[in-house]
Amino acid sequence: MDGSPRITADWFDGRSARARPVEVWLDGKSLHYGEHSAPLAGLTWPERQRHGQRQILLPGGGLLSVADGPAFDAWAQASGRGDSLVVQWQQSWRLALMSLVLLVAGLAAAYRWGLPWAVDKAVDAMPLSAERSLGEQVLHSLDGDWLKPSGLKPEQQQAWRQRWSTVVVRARANGGPALPERFEIHFRDGGKALGPNAFALPGGDIVITDALLELLADEPDAVMTVLAHETGHVRHRHGLRLMLRAGAVSIVASVIVGDFSALLASAPAVLAGNAYSRDNEREADFYGRALARAGGADTSRMAAFFERLAKKHQATVDNHPLAIAISTHPADEERVRFFSER
Repeated sequence: MDGSPRITADWFDGRSARARPVEVWLDGKSLHYGEHSAPLAGLTWPERQRHGQRQILLPGGGLLSVADGPAFDAWAQASGRGDSLVVQWQQSWRLALMSLVLLVAGLAAAYRWGLPWAVDKAVDAMPLSAERSLGEQVLHSLDGDWLKPSGLKPEQQQAWRQRWSTVVVRARANGGPALPERFEIHFRDGGKALGPNAFALPGGDIVITDALLELLADEPDAVMTVLAHETGHVRHRHGLRLMLRAGAVSIVASVIVGDFSALLASAPAVLAGNAYSRDNEREADFYGRALARAGGADTSRMAAFFERLAKKHQATVDNHPLAIAISTHPADEERVRFFSER
Protein backbone atom coordinates (compact mmCIF):
# COMPACT_ATOMS: atom_id res chain seq x y z
CA MET A 1 0.00 0.00 0.00
CA ASP A 2 1.11 3.59 -0.64
CA GLY A 3 1.30 6.35 1.95
CA SER A 4 -1.96 8.11 1.02
CA PRO A 5 -4.04 9.29 4.00
CA ARG A 6 -6.76 6.81 4.95
CA ILE A 7 -9.96 6.86 6.93
CA THR A 8 -12.46 4.23 8.03
CA ALA A 9 -16.01 4.50 6.70
CA ASP A 10 -19.21 2.46 6.55
CA TRP A 11 -20.00 1.27 3.04
CA PHE A 12 -23.60 0.77 1.92
CA ASP A 13 -23.83 -0.91 -1.47
CA GLY A 14 -27.28 0.49 -2.30
CA ARG A 15 -28.95 -2.92 -2.31
CA SER A 16 -29.08 -3.75 1.40
CA ALA A 17 -29.17 -1.81 4.66
CA ARG A 18 -26.12 -3.61 6.05
CA ALA A 19 -23.08 -1.40 6.64
CA ARG A 20 -19.60 -2.77 5.90
CA PRO A 21 -16.56 -1.06 7.44
CA VAL A 22 -13.92 -0.25 4.85
CA GLU A 23 -10.76 1.78 4.53
CA VAL A 24 -10.98 4.75 2.17
CA TRP A 25 -8.16 6.55 0.40
CA LEU A 26 -7.53 8.59 -2.74
CA ASP A 27 -5.19 7.57 -5.52
CA GLY A 28 -4.89 9.88 -8.52
CA LYS A 29 -8.34 10.25 -10.08
CA SER A 30 -9.91 7.37 -8.16
CA LEU A 31 -11.33 6.79 -4.70
CA HIS A 32 -10.66 3.38 -3.18
CA TYR A 33 -12.84 1.77 -0.53
CA GLY A 34 -11.83 -1.73 0.53
CA GLU A 35 -11.40 -3.82 -2.59
CA HIS A 36 -13.47 -1.44 -4.71
CA SER A 37 -12.81 1.89 -6.45
CA ALA A 38 -14.72 4.60 -8.25
CA PRO A 39 -13.63 7.55 -10.43
CA LEU A 40 -13.68 10.89 -8.64
CA ALA A 41 -15.69 12.39 -11.49
CA GLY A 42 -18.62 10.08 -10.64
CA LEU A 43 -18.79 10.96 -6.92
CA THR A 44 -20.97 13.45 -5.06
CA TRP A 45 -18.67 14.92 -2.41
CA PRO A 46 -20.17 16.27 0.88
CA GLU A 47 -19.77 19.88 1.91
CA ARG A 48 -17.96 20.69 5.14
CA GLN A 49 -20.32 21.65 7.95
CA ARG A 50 -20.00 22.29 11.66
CA HIS A 51 -21.92 19.18 12.70
CA GLY A 52 -23.23 15.91 11.31
CA GLN A 53 -21.82 12.90 9.50
CA ARG A 54 -20.28 13.00 6.04
CA GLN A 55 -21.51 10.92 3.12
CA ILE A 56 -19.91 10.29 -0.25
CA LEU A 57 -22.48 9.21 -2.85
CA LEU A 58 -21.11 6.44 -5.10
CA PRO A 59 -22.09 5.58 -8.68
CA GLY A 60 -24.91 3.05 -8.78
CA GLY A 61 -26.64 4.17 -5.58
CA GLY A 62 -24.12 3.20 -2.91
CA LEU A 63 -22.57 5.54 -0.35
CA LEU A 64 -19.75 5.86 2.14
CA SER A 65 -20.66 7.25 5.57
CA VAL A 66 -18.27 8.69 8.17
CA ALA A 67 -19.79 9.51 11.57
CA ASP A 68 -16.87 11.67 12.70
CA GLY A 69 -17.31 14.80 10.62
CA PRO A 70 -14.16 16.69 11.77
CA ALA A 71 -12.03 13.59 11.16
CA PHE A 72 -13.44 13.28 7.64
CA ASP A 73 -12.77 16.97 6.93
CA ALA A 74 -9.17 16.65 8.11
CA TRP A 75 -8.68 13.52 5.98
CA ALA A 76 -10.18 15.20 2.91
CA GLN A 77 -7.96 18.25 3.40
CA ALA A 78 -4.86 16.06 3.77
CA SER A 79 -5.85 14.14 0.65
CA GLY A 80 -5.96 17.33 -1.43
CA ARG A 81 -9.75 17.80 -1.38
CA GLY A 82 -10.04 21.50 -0.47
CA ASP A 83 -13.32 23.28 0.18
CA SER A 84 -15.23 24.70 -2.75
CA LEU A 85 -15.74 28.46 -3.01
CA VAL A 86 -19.34 28.07 -1.81
CA VAL A 87 -18.25 26.17 1.32
CA GLN A 88 -15.59 28.77 2.04
CA TRP A 89 -18.20 31.52 1.92
CA GLN A 90 -20.54 29.49 4.15
CA GLN A 91 -17.86 28.98 6.77
CA SER A 92 -16.83 32.66 6.92
CA TRP A 93 -19.16 35.08 8.72
CA ARG A 94 -17.51 37.99 6.91
CA LEU A 95 -18.18 36.49 3.50
CA ALA A 96 -21.70 35.47 4.56
CA LEU A 97 -22.38 39.03 5.71
CA MET A 98 -21.02 40.39 2.45
CA SER A 99 -23.29 37.98 0.57
CA LEU A 100 -26.29 39.26 2.53
CA VAL A 101 -25.37 42.87 1.77
CA LEU A 102 -24.97 42.06 -1.93
CA LEU A 103 -28.30 40.22 -1.93
CA VAL A 104 -30.14 43.14 -0.33
CA ALA A 105 -28.46 45.58 -2.72
CA GLY A 106 -29.40 43.39 -5.67
CA LEU A 107 -33.04 43.16 -4.56
CA ALA A 108 -33.17 46.93 -4.01
CA ALA A 109 -31.71 47.56 -7.47
CA ALA A 110 -34.17 45.11 -9.01
CA TYR A 111 -37.06 46.88 -7.31
CA ARG A 112 -35.80 50.35 -8.21
CA TRP A 113 -34.83 49.72 -11.83
CA GLY A 114 -35.62 46.13 -12.80
CA LEU A 115 -39.28 46.11 -11.77
CA PRO A 116 -40.22 49.31 -13.65
CA TRP A 117 -38.41 47.97 -16.73
CA ALA A 118 -40.24 44.63 -16.49
CA VAL A 119 -43.58 46.39 -15.96
CA ASP A 120 -43.02 48.62 -18.98
CA LYS A 121 -42.25 45.55 -21.09
CA ALA A 122 -45.39 43.82 -19.82
CA VAL A 123 -47.50 46.91 -20.58
CA ASP A 124 -46.07 47.11 -24.08
CA ALA A 125 -46.84 43.42 -24.61
CA MET A 126 -50.46 43.66 -23.42
CA PRO A 127 -52.88 44.44 -26.26
CA LEU A 128 -55.29 47.32 -25.74
CA SER A 129 -58.24 44.94 -26.06
CA ALA A 130 -57.02 42.97 -23.03
CA GLU A 131 -56.45 46.18 -21.06
CA ARG A 132 -59.95 47.36 -21.92
CA SER A 133 -61.47 44.07 -20.75
CA LEU A 134 -59.46 44.32 -17.55
CA GLY A 135 -60.65 47.88 -16.90
CA GLU A 136 -64.29 46.96 -17.49
CA GLN A 137 -64.06 44.15 -14.96
CA VAL A 138 -62.35 46.39 -12.42
CA LEU A 139 -65.10 49.00 -12.87
CA HIS A 140 -67.70 46.29 -12.34
CA SER A 141 -65.95 45.28 -9.12
CA LEU A 142 -65.79 48.89 -7.90
CA ASP A 143 -69.49 49.35 -8.70
CA GLY A 144 -70.29 46.59 -6.26
CA ASP A 145 -68.28 47.92 -3.32
CA TRP A 146 -67.23 51.55 -3.80
CA LEU A 147 -69.55 53.21 -6.28
CA LYS A 148 -73.29 53.64 -6.67
CA PRO A 149 -75.35 54.75 -9.70
CA SER A 150 -75.17 58.48 -10.32
CA GLY A 151 -77.90 60.70 -8.95
CA LEU A 152 -77.55 63.14 -11.86
CA LYS A 153 -80.49 63.40 -14.21
CA PRO A 154 -79.91 61.99 -17.72
CA GLU A 155 -80.05 65.48 -19.22
CA GLN A 156 -77.38 66.69 -16.76
CA GLN A 157 -75.10 63.80 -17.67
CA GLN A 158 -75.67 64.47 -21.35
CA ALA A 159 -74.82 68.16 -20.87
CA TRP A 160 -71.46 67.30 -19.28
CA ARG A 161 -70.73 64.73 -21.98
CA GLN A 162 -71.54 67.28 -24.68
CA ARG A 163 -69.28 69.88 -23.07
CA TRP A 164 -66.43 67.34 -22.86
CA SER A 165 -67.02 66.24 -26.45
CA THR A 166 -66.74 69.88 -27.57
CA VAL A 167 -63.39 70.23 -25.79
CA VAL A 168 -62.11 67.04 -27.43
CA VAL A 169 -63.23 68.11 -30.92
CA ARG A 170 -61.62 71.54 -30.53
CA ALA A 171 -58.40 69.99 -29.21
CA ARG A 172 -58.18 67.75 -32.28
CA ALA A 173 -58.80 70.69 -34.58
CA ASN A 174 -56.20 72.85 -32.80
CA GLY A 175 -53.43 70.26 -32.86
CA GLY A 176 -53.73 69.15 -29.24
CA PRO A 177 -51.91 66.08 -27.87
CA ALA A 178 -52.68 62.65 -29.31
CA LEU A 179 -55.75 61.10 -27.73
CA PRO A 180 -56.05 57.56 -26.39
CA GLU A 181 -57.65 54.96 -28.61
CA ARG A 182 -60.56 54.76 -26.17
CA PHE A 183 -61.71 56.93 -23.26
CA GLU A 184 -65.21 56.99 -21.81
CA ILE A 185 -66.74 58.98 -18.95
CA HIS A 186 -68.80 57.26 -16.26
CA PHE A 187 -70.85 59.21 -13.73
CA ARG A 188 -71.09 57.62 -10.28
CA ASP A 189 -72.16 58.43 -6.74
CA GLY A 190 -69.07 57.92 -4.56
CA GLY A 191 -70.90 58.68 -1.31
CA LYS A 192 -69.13 60.25 1.64
CA ALA A 193 -66.19 57.86 1.34
CA LEU A 194 -65.03 59.12 -2.05
CA GLY A 195 -66.57 62.57 -2.12
CA PRO A 196 -65.43 64.86 -4.97
CA ASN A 197 -63.30 62.57 -7.10
CA ALA A 198 -62.20 61.51 -10.55
CA PHE A 199 -59.96 58.63 -11.55
CA ALA A 200 -58.95 56.64 -14.61
CA LEU A 201 -58.94 52.86 -14.90
CA PRO A 202 -56.95 50.69 -17.31
CA GLY A 203 -58.45 50.62 -20.77
CA GLY A 204 -59.93 54.12 -20.84
CA ASP A 205 -62.78 54.17 -18.31
CA ILE A 206 -62.83 57.51 -16.46
CA VAL A 207 -65.04 57.83 -13.38
CA ILE A 208 -66.18 61.22 -12.09
CA THR A 209 -68.34 61.51 -8.99
CA ASP A 210 -71.51 63.50 -8.47
CA ALA A 211 -69.85 65.29 -5.55
CA LEU A 212 -67.09 66.65 -7.77
CA LEU A 213 -69.59 67.95 -10.33
CA GLU A 214 -71.60 69.52 -7.52
CA LEU A 215 -68.47 71.14 -6.08
CA LEU A 216 -67.55 72.59 -9.48
CA ALA A 217 -71.01 73.25 -10.87
CA ASP A 218 -70.03 76.87 -11.59
CA GLU A 219 -66.49 75.97 -12.78
CA PRO A 220 -66.94 73.90 -15.95
CA ASP A 221 -63.41 74.68 -17.16
CA ALA A 222 -62.00 73.12 -13.99
CA VAL A 223 -64.09 69.99 -14.62
CA MET A 224 -62.81 69.81 -18.19
CA THR A 225 -59.22 70.14 -16.95
CA VAL A 226 -59.76 67.35 -14.42
CA LEU A 227 -61.10 65.10 -17.19
CA ALA A 228 -58.17 66.05 -19.41
CA HIS A 229 -55.77 65.15 -16.60
CA GLU A 230 -57.39 61.72 -16.20
CA THR A 231 -57.25 61.26 -19.97
CA GLY A 232 -53.50 61.76 -19.62
CA HIS A 233 -53.39 58.82 -17.24
CA VAL A 234 -55.26 56.78 -19.84
CA ARG A 235 -52.99 57.90 -22.66
CA HIS A 236 -49.85 56.86 -20.77
CA ARG A 237 -51.49 53.71 -19.32
CA HIS A 238 -50.61 54.75 -15.77
CA GLY A 239 -53.41 52.74 -14.17
CA LEU A 240 -52.19 49.52 -15.75
CA ARG A 241 -48.60 50.25 -14.74
CA LEU A 242 -49.71 50.92 -11.16
CA MET A 243 -51.55 47.63 -10.91
CA LEU A 244 -48.72 45.65 -12.47
CA ARG A 245 -46.13 47.11 -10.10
CA ALA A 246 -48.30 46.47 -7.06
CA GLY A 247 -48.43 42.73 -7.72
CA ALA A 248 -45.53 42.15 -10.06
CA VAL A 249 -45.03 38.40 -9.66
CA SER A 250 -48.64 37.25 -9.93
CA ILE A 251 -49.47 39.84 -12.58
CA VAL A 252 -46.53 39.03 -14.84
CA ALA A 253 -47.72 35.44 -14.65
CA SER A 254 -51.22 36.65 -15.58
CA VAL A 255 -49.86 38.39 -18.67
CA ILE A 256 -48.01 35.24 -19.71
CA VAL A 257 -50.87 32.75 -19.21
CA GLY A 258 -53.74 35.11 -19.95
CA ASP A 259 -55.52 34.45 -16.63
CA PHE A 260 -56.28 37.72 -14.84
CA SER A 261 -58.34 36.29 -11.97
CA ALA A 262 -55.65 37.00 -9.35
CA LEU A 263 -55.20 40.53 -10.68
CA LEU A 264 -58.93 41.25 -10.65
CA ALA A 265 -59.32 39.95 -7.11
CA SER A 266 -56.69 42.37 -5.84
CA ALA A 267 -57.53 45.34 -8.10
CA PRO A 268 -59.76 47.34 -5.68
CA ALA A 269 -57.20 46.97 -2.87
CA VAL A 270 -54.40 47.97 -5.25
CA LEU A 271 -56.25 51.08 -6.37
CA ALA A 272 -57.14 51.94 -2.79
CA GLY A 273 -53.66 51.57 -1.38
CA ASN A 274 -51.32 52.86 -4.06
CA ALA A 275 -50.81 56.31 -5.52
CA TYR A 276 -49.38 57.33 -8.83
CA SER A 277 -45.74 58.33 -8.74
CA ARG A 278 -44.83 62.00 -9.00
CA ASP A 279 -43.49 61.35 -12.49
CA ASN A 280 -46.86 59.91 -13.53
CA GLU A 281 -48.65 62.90 -12.05
CA ARG A 282 -46.40 65.38 -13.83
CA GLU A 283 -46.91 63.51 -17.08
CA ALA A 284 -50.69 63.56 -16.67
CA ASP A 285 -50.60 67.24 -15.66
CA PHE A 286 -48.62 68.26 -18.73
CA TYR A 287 -50.91 66.24 -20.97
CA GLY A 288 -54.09 67.47 -19.27
CA ARG A 289 -53.07 71.11 -19.43
CA ALA A 290 -52.19 70.86 -23.12
CA LEU A 291 -55.40 68.98 -23.99
CA ALA A 292 -57.69 71.28 -22.01
CA ARG A 293 -56.13 74.46 -23.40
CA ALA A 294 -56.26 73.14 -26.96
CA GLY A 295 -59.95 72.45 -26.33
CA GLY A 296 -60.60 76.02 -25.19
CA ALA A 297 -60.74 75.46 -21.40
CA ASP A 298 -59.23 77.91 -18.94
CA THR A 299 -56.96 75.67 -16.90
CA SER A 300 -56.26 78.42 -14.33
CA ARG A 301 -59.70 77.61 -12.87
CA MET A 302 -58.04 74.58 -11.25
CA ALA A 303 -57.02 76.99 -8.52
CA ALA A 304 -60.67 77.20 -7.47
CA PHE A 305 -60.90 73.43 -7.55
CA PHE A 306 -57.90 72.90 -5.27
CA GLU A 307 -59.06 75.63 -2.91
CA ARG A 308 -62.53 74.19 -2.51
CA LEU A 309 -61.20 70.66 -2.23
CA ALA A 310 -58.79 71.63 0.52
CA LYS A 311 -61.57 73.24 2.53
CA LYS A 312 -63.87 70.25 2.10
CA HIS A 313 -61.34 67.53 2.93
CA GLN A 314 -58.88 69.34 5.16
CA ALA A 315 -59.22 66.79 7.94
CA THR A 316 -59.38 63.58 5.87
CA VAL A 317 -57.48 64.16 2.63
CA ASP A 318 -54.36 62.27 3.79
CA ASN A 319 -56.43 59.18 4.58
CA HIS A 320 -58.58 59.19 1.50
CA PRO A 321 -59.63 55.63 0.58
CA LEU A 322 -58.97 55.82 -3.15
CA ALA A 323 -55.39 56.92 -3.54
CA ILE A 324 -55.29 57.28 -7.32
CA ALA A 325 -58.17 59.74 -7.34
CA ILE A 326 -57.37 63.37 -8.02
CA SER A 327 -58.52 64.56 -4.59
CA THR A 328 -55.41 63.05 -3.02
CA HIS A 329 -52.96 64.66 -5.41
CA PRO A 330 -50.82 67.40 -3.84
CA ALA A 331 -52.89 70.59 -4.04
CA ASP A 332 -49.92 72.83 -3.34
CA GLU A 333 -48.99 76.25 -4.72
CA GLU A 334 -46.63 74.75 -7.26
CA ARG A 335 -49.42 72.77 -8.88
CA VAL A 336 -51.77 75.72 -8.90
CA ARG A 337 -49.06 77.80 -10.58
CA PHE A 338 -48.54 75.05 -13.16
CA PHE A 339 -52.15 75.12 -14.32
CA SER A 340 -52.25 78.91 -14.24
CA GLU A 341 -49.00 79.79 -16.01
CA ARG A 342 -48.97 80.69 -19.68
